[in-house]
Amino acid sequence: MVELLTPAGNFISLRAVLENGADAVYFGLEDYNMRANAKNFSLDELSEVASIAKEYGAKTYLGTNVILNEKLACELEANMETISSSEIDGLILSDIGMIENTVSHGLEAHISVQENVTNSYTLKTLKKLGAKRAILSRELSLAEVIDITRKSPIETEIFVHGAICMAISGRCFLSYGLYGRSANCGDCLQPCRKNWTLTYEEGDDNVINFSDVEDERFIITGSDDGSYRTNFFSPKDMCMIEHIPELMESGVASFKIEGRARSADYGAMVTGIYREAIDSYAENPDGYEVKPQWMDELTSVFNRGFDTNFYFNTPFEKSEDNQSKYIKRDIGQVVNYYNKVQAAEIRIWDDLKIGDKIIIQGKTTGSVTHTIESMQIEGQSVDEAEKGLNVAIAIPIKVRENDFVYKLVERNDND
Repeated sequence: MVELLTPAGNFISLRAVLENGADAVYFGLEDYNMRANAKNFSLDELSEVASIAKEYGAKTYLGTNVILNEKLACELEANMETISSSEIDGLILSDIGMIENTVSHGLEAHISVQENVTNSYTLKTLKKLGAKRAILSRELSLAEVIDITRKSPIETEIFVHGAICMAISGRCFLSYGLYGRSANCGDCLQPCRKNWTLTYEEGDDNVINFSDVEDERFIITGSDDGSYRTNFFSPKDMCMIEHIPELMESGVASFKIEGRARSADYGAMVTGIYREAIDSYAENPDGYEVKPQWMDELTSVFNRGFDTNFYFNTPFEKSEDNQSKYIKRDIGQVVNYYNKVQAAEIRIWDDLKIGDKIIIQGKTTGSVTHTIESMQIEGQSVDEAEKGLNVAIAIPIKVRENDFVYKLVERNDND
């Protein structure tokens, strides 16, 4: 059975993805991983991460996939004993120089997509160095993935969902060039996602098109000042939910979801859908069908529009901003949960009514999405509750005191 590997940027996300069926989680430490803007974990918290994952029978992989300068490499080596004693399972490495040290401490060495592995010869070399797995380059087609995996002496892993970078396997210099913040050290400010202004110099007609792509239109928007703007640097997000059979027959060992910097409800939603799809195909390959609601639910959380990246053709459509159907509004906090009646008391600072969809998140709770069907104030059933009140809602899943509560609000053109 293929492994479903999902991201955890903090303890809430960790619990959320595990509750929704992750076989393994990957996460980062301060300074060593490609998501410096995620909360990440401290060295002292690694044992707790490993312990929580073991409750679910899940494996744990620590991302140390930045470009390591001498200082960071020495620090990582010095911390290896502490990392190993935490009982996590392995490290995701962008530097092959750390493979031997990782393996000698009893940890699995997984090679990051930052290494841009694109052929079986590299995989054979990685095997000799002691690596157990390599994440294949995101620029490969599915046919290439199948061919390389068939020849590989070690496990292969591929991305199946999430953000795609404008640069080869994420190696981009744009953020550093503009702001002095290096993407290769996990500190990308994502200038590619911005709305860029196009200018045209008069008399410059020497534009030659060597592309084989027939439709090269960018999404270009006119502005009040007469300029035009486009997101031509920013790819759409990858979504392979409609191609689970092809991926599962490819022979890869692990499906990876991108998104350590995204919210816990995003992780919960995406993990749950891919879990359902993988299990459905494994149980009945001949009767497998893609459920329309899978894509509906995936578009309800943050996304930049979807395509299949390089798996079937060369992507050329460029993304716009967040295309999700809903925005998440902070509306309250859990005061108490009453186990006998399965109800949560919530202090709200925004209006709430029957039929509203809410998300409750906390370190132990993870991320729970719930549609309100029953609501009371001081023992009396109500259809609506005004901000500033404490309201009780029926919810069968246990939540905890001080959990955060959000309301999903349908987006409009101004959001």
